[in-house]
Amino acid sequence: MLKIEALSLDVSNGSGDVSILKNINLELESGKFYAITGPNGGGKTSLAKVIMGIYKNTSGKIYLDDTDITDFDITQRARAGISYAFQNPPRFKGLKVKDLLKISAGEKEENVGSVYSRLRAVGLCPQDYLDRECDNSLSGGEMKRIELATVLSRPSKVIIYDEPEAGVDLWSFEKLLNLINKYHSRGGVITIVITHHEKVLSLADEIILIADGEVKEKGSRDKMLNILQDDFRCRWQQDCGGDENELKCY
Repeated sequence: MLKIEALSLDVSNGSGDVSILKNINLELESGKFYAITGPNGGGKTSLAKVIMGIYKNTSGKIYLDDTDITDFDITQRARAGISYAFQNPPRFKGLKVKDLLKISAGEKEENVGSVYSRLRAVGLCPQDYLDRECDNSLSGGEMKRIELATVLSRPSKVIIYDEPEAGVDLWSFEKLLNLINKYHSRGGVITIVITHHEKVLSLADEIILIADGEVKEKGSRDKMLNILQDDFRCRWQQDCGGDENELKCY
């Protein structure tokens, strides 16, 4: 279980502190697929980065299987079993794809073959990519696939995917989503996807709506999809007068 208790995040903007996350309380169970959605700037990615240890929360606690990991750094959290796939994967000039895959596998020789097979699983030919550098010569879609191969090459208790649909074509997204779902179906992992995409939302066991730095609603997929659709209709009627010809405004 991943437990988030009274978690807040404040940042300074030069003229004072701004509250990014406000008293977040969540309990995420092993084996469940969670989708976190909400408006841009609402705090979704900030929450994900606090869980990973990229951002340090101002107050509150984070527990993984009853272990307090609040003061763990990124490396310690990774070793504890938390993995993170960025919306825009970082690039590493001078580091080859094969080196990144080996690092992900813990440089254990017996795991290397498995990691290479995961590169094939994400639709990339190892012979064409293993000796390429993880730099700007790779497209956004290629980097997404390589990052997914690294994430799925190691055992994890929690995997966070930050908007996996961003920057990839529809065919690639379908393939990536199938891999995410396939890995989750093996069991024993908490899958968290930050998303606006209806197809991802439809796969989730539970959906969490975050806005203005707060958890506004959470619940089962069916319950939350109804709430989100009702909210869409309310905004449509308010902003467009319910005129179906103006539906393009969303």
